[in-house]
Amino acid sequence: MTPPIYRIRLTGHIDDSLSGQLGGMVITRAFTSDSRPMTILVGHLSDQAALSEVLNELYELHLPLLTVESL
Repeated sequence: MTPPIYRIRLTGHIDDSLSGQLGGMVITRAFTSDSRPMTILVGHLSDQAALSEVLNELYELHLPLLTVESL
Protein backbone atom coordinates (compact mmCIF):
# COMPACT_ATOMS: atom_id res chain seq x y z
CA MET A 1 0.00 0.00 0.00
CA THR A 2 1.32 3.43 -0.97
CA PRO A 3 1.53 5.98 1.86
CA PRO A 4 -0.91 8.88 1.50
CA ILE A 5 0.16 12.17 -0.04
CA TYR A 6 -0.45 15.25 2.09
CA ARG A 7 -0.53 18.93 1.15
CA ILE A 8 -0.04 21.42 3.96
CA ARG A 9 -0.35 25.17 3.43
CA LEU A 10 0.96 27.60 6.03
CA THR A 11 1.50 31.31 6.44
CA GLY A 12 5.06 32.52 5.94
CA HIS A 13 8.04 31.19 4.03
CA ILE A 14 10.35 28.47 5.27
CA ASP A 15 13.73 27.39 3.95
CA ASP A 16 14.27 24.25 1.84
CA SER A 17 16.79 23.04 4.42
CA LEU A 18 13.88 22.15 6.73
CA SER A 19 12.61 19.43 4.37
CA GLY A 20 14.40 16.70 6.34
CA GLN A 21 12.73 17.79 9.58
CA LEU A 22 9.38 17.82 7.77
CA GLY A 23 9.31 14.21 6.60
CA GLY A 24 11.10 14.94 3.32
CA MET A 25 8.15 16.92 2.02
CA VAL A 26 8.71 19.17 -1.02
CA ILE A 27 8.70 22.84 -0.02
CA THR A 28 7.24 25.44 -2.38
CA ARG A 29 6.98 29.12 -1.57
CA ALA A 30 4.07 31.14 -2.93
CA PHE A 31 1.78 34.03 -2.05
CA THR A 32 -1.89 34.11 -1.04
CA SER A 33 -4.45 36.00 -3.12
CA ASP A 34 -3.87 39.03 -0.87
CA SER A 35 -0.06 38.86 -1.39
CA ARG A 36 0.86 37.31 1.99
CA PRO A 37 3.76 34.82 1.95
CA MET A 38 2.70 31.18 2.03
CA THR A 39 4.54 27.84 2.01
CA ILE A 40 3.10 24.68 0.49
CA LEU A 41 4.42 21.29 1.63
CA VAL A 42 3.60 18.19 -0.43
CA GLY A 43 4.75 14.64 0.12
CA HIS A 44 4.12 11.07 1.18
CA LEU A 45 3.89 10.51 4.92
CA SER A 46 3.89 6.92 6.12
CA ASP A 47 1.09 7.24 8.66
CA GLN A 48 -0.79 9.54 11.04
CA ALA A 49 2.17 9.55 13.45
CA ALA A 50 4.42 10.94 10.70
CA LEU A 51 1.81 13.62 9.94
CA SER A 52 1.66 14.48 13.63
CA GLU A 53 5.47 14.86 13.73
CA VAL A 54 5.39 17.27 10.78
CA LEU A 55 2.58 19.29 12.36
CA ASN A 56 4.51 19.43 15.65
CA GLU A 57 7.61 20.73 13.82
CA LEU A 58 5.50 23.45 12.19
CA TYR A 59 4.02 24.32 15.58
CA GLU A 60 7.56 24.75 16.94
CA LEU A 61 8.25 27.22 14.10
CA HIS A 62 5.21 29.28 15.18
CA LEU A 63 3.79 29.36 11.65
CA PRO A 64 -0.02 29.37 11.35
CA LEU A 65 -1.51 26.51 9.32
CA LEU A 66 -3.92 27.41 6.53
CA THR A 67 -4.91 23.90 5.38
CA VAL A 68 -3.96 20.24 5.78
CA GLU A 69 -5.23 17.92 3.04
CA SER A 70 -4.91 14.25 2.21
CA LEU A 71 -4.73 14.03 -1.59
